[in-house]
Amino acid sequence: MNRVLIDLEALQHNIGRVNTLMAEHGASWSLVTKVLCGHSESLQALGALGVRSIADSRIANLTAARELKTEFETWYLRLPHMSAIGEIVAVSDVTLNSEIATIEALNAEAATRDKRHGVIIMIELGDLREGVLPGALVGFYRRVFELENIEVLGIGANLGCLSGTVPNIDQFMQLILYRELLELKFEHELPLISAGTSVVLPLLQSKTLPKSINHFRIGEAVFLGTDLVNGGTLPGFRSDAITVEAEIVELREKSLVPVGELSAVTPFESLQTEDEISPGQRGQRAIVTLGQLDTEVQGLTPIAPGHVLAGATSDLTVVNVGGSPGELEVGQSIRFRPNYGATLRLMTNRYMEKVLVPPLGAFMAAHDDGSHAERVPSVLDGLLS
Repeated sequence: MNRVLIDLEALQHNIGRVNTLMAEHGASWSLVTKVLCGHSESLQALGALGVRSIADSRIANLTAARELKTEFETWYLRLPHMSAIGEIVAVSDVTLNSEIATIEALNAEAATRDKRHGVIIMIELGDLREGVLPGALVGFYRRVFELENIEVLGIGANLGCLSGTVPNIDQFMQLILYRELLELKFEHELPLISAGTSVVLPLLQSKTLPKSINHFRIGEAVFLGTDLVNGGTLPGFRSDAITVEAEIVELREKSLVPVGELSAVTPFESLQTEDEISPGQRGQRAIVTLGQLDTEVQGLTPIAPGHVLAGATSDLTVVNVGGSPGELEVGQSIRFRPNYGATLRLMTNRYMEKVLVPPLGAFMAAHDDGSHAERVPSVLDGLLS
């Protein structure tokens, strides 16, 4: 049986680490839940772990969170699209925006619902993703401030999300200066600068990030512990919050080098180099019931030392497990640690069982003193009426 395992103790640990960093910096944060793909048990667990502010890029995922009747405040991360304005206003408290026509549509929809909708206006700072060009900011904000059902909560940026460039202090200082300019020009407070993501956490840990950057959208660091700047795992974080098990259906000693002429196109590029395998070398090869149809196999790392991905088809993956099978046998499972891309594929896979470890009820019973719920402060308290 193939399963995605979601470790609640590891999640609790990583949420606690982010809470500590935020408290030291004087910032608030929203947990980006895209990787959960609306999985209701996982969302329920986040509520039990004290999470109050979640951010997602899919309407269905935010709808699933709202249906749990938790205290979640909800941020919609993808730029709002005109074809779904009604749904977006219904399920989200805040959206990130870069088009005036879209904000006007959000305003009209919010008016019909007799509510105020929060917006962060995104600024282009070099990642070449969404964002208003700096030279157009004053005119843009002038029009937005005229909308009665829109609450402008601040400014924001996405850095290092598309191009892979590492965010730098100069970019954050630009944001701070733009906010000061806009506040002076319009005599209107912009309480949030939302520019922190998982890629910014190393700057936060080194205490070099300006204090004015006061809202973070954190996902990958919580669910995978990834250090997106230096590689590996962030100091103090756990990388085992999400793992995947795949069942062994064949375990045999075979040649480690294929026989015959290789075609120009191979379905999978082995992670073992020719230097690591000598001609005629043999070893134990395990075939597991997980393939490219299920996930991005190249994004999986076997947890056991010495195990190496050898190849994959749409339905199966082959793992070189060494010279001896050890305690492995057919019917058992091999565990892998997925990267972000592989995790997204696994969680959207309807064939893949998702399991909380331990089960939520058992986890809460083991922490009946309330230690499981290190409450994450709300971002919007006092900001959105």
